[in-house]
Amino acid sequence: MAEQFDVVIIGAGAAGLMCAATAGYQGQSVLVLDNAKKPGRKILIAGGGKCNFTNTRVEPQHFICDNPHFVKSALARYPSSEFIELVERHGIDIEERDHGQLFCQHSAKDIVDMLLTECDWAGNQIRLRHEILSIQASAKGYLVNTNQGEFQAANLVIATGGLSMPKLGATPFGYQVAEQFGLSMANTRAGLVPFTLHDHDKTKFEPLSGVSLPVVISAENGVSFARDLLFTHRGLSGPAALQISNYWRPGESVSIDYLPQKPVLETLGAMAQSKPKQTLKNALARLLPKRLVETLFDEAQLEIQISQLNKALQAQIEQQVHRFAIRPNATEGYRTAEVTLGGVCTDELSSKTMEAKKAPGLYFIGEVVDVTGWLGGFNFQWAWSSGVACGLAMTNR
Repeated sequence: MAEQFDVVIIGAGAAGLMCAATAGYQGQSVLVLDNAKKPGRKILIAGGGKCNFTNTRVEPQHFICDNPHFVKSALARYPSSEFIELVERHGIDIEERDHGQLFCQHSAKDIVDMLLTECDWAGNQIRLRHEILSIQASAKGYLVNTNQGEFQAANLVIATGGLSMPKLGATPFGYQVAEQFGLSMANTRAGLVPFTLHDHDKTKFEPLSGVSLPVVISAENGVSFARDLLFTHRGLSGPAALQISNYWRPGESVSIDYLPQKPVLETLGAMAQSKPKQTLKNALARLLPKRLVETLFDEAQLEIQISQLNKALQAQIEQQVHRFAIRPNATEGYRTAEVTLGGVCTDELSSKTMEAKKAPGLYFIGEVVDVTGWLGGFNFQWAWSSGVACGLAMTNR
C-alpha cells in the first residue's frame, strides 16, 4: 500500500529543500526523496566550501533562458533580499565579496543546516537512499515507486538538478521524467566550466599555469565579462573563463583584453618619455605578469627599446594585449562544470508556479529547468526562487 502525501519532491538539493519548507508551511504534507546518502551535497562544496548562496544584485538579465521573461515572476516573488533575511534570522555569518557575491563566513554546511531546520519546522519528511524505479500518473495524482516502497501524492516536484558534477550523483533523471510526460527539452551542455586548449596553444600557455590577472573576455556574439582569468595546465579557468563559457560555442574564439584599464600604447609612450632606453620586456613587465609577456611576444621583440617601436610592432602590441584571440579546443565538460545549460523548456511550464502545462500536478524547479544563472550566486537564487514559487502553488490544489 502506497504511503499518501500531498506533495512528493524528488531531489534533496537547494531547490527541493526550499520548496519542501515552503509547501510545508502552507499546511501540506511533504515527503522529500533522494538517492544520496546526505542532502544538499552540491551546496556543501559550492564556493570552495563557503557557498556563494546568492547575490546582492539579482536581475533577469543575469540568467540565460530561451524565454528571457520566464524568470521574472519567480525572482520578483522571492528576491535575494528575502533569502538574505532568512540566512540572517538563522544567525549565519555572511560576507560580501566582489560583484555582490554573498558567502558563508564559516561553512556551506550552515546553509544546509538552515534548510533542514526549516524543513523540520515545516513538518517535512526527508528520506535518503531511495532509488526511484518508476513514476506513474494515477487518479489521485502521481505514484512514485522506489526501492523502499511506493508513495502517492497529488503533487510531484522534480528537483533533481542537471548533469554537472556526476561524481555527486548527477543523472538525466529529471529530463527523462519530463520526456515521459511529453515535455520538450532544450539541448543540454556544460556551463560555467573551464576551457581546454588545442595542443599547440596548450604547449605555449602551459608555463603560465597558476598565473591569474583581471581581464575583459568576450565571446563572438559580443557578450563580455570583466573578471579574473586563471591559466591552468589544461587551459583557461577562473571567473572570466567560466562566465564566457556559457556563451561560447565549439569552433568559436574568445577575445581577451589583458589590460582593460590602460591603453597599452599610450602607457608605453608615457614610459618612453621618462625612460626611452627601457626594453619592451621590462616596460610590459610593469603592466602584466612577466611570464605572460614572454609568452605573448618573441624574445627578439622584447629586447627592443620602447623609444624605437615601429608601427608594425605597435600594432602587434595593441592586438596581443587588448584583442588577443584564442580558439579553445573544448570545455572540461560536466566533470567540472558548475551548472548545466538547457533542460526542460520553459514554454512547457507556468512561470508563476513551475507546473507543467501538459501534466497538472507535475512541477520542475531549479537546475533541471532551462534557466542558467551567471557565476556569482545566481543559480542558487534561481533554486530558492523557483522552489518558493512552486511551494506556494501547493495551496491551490
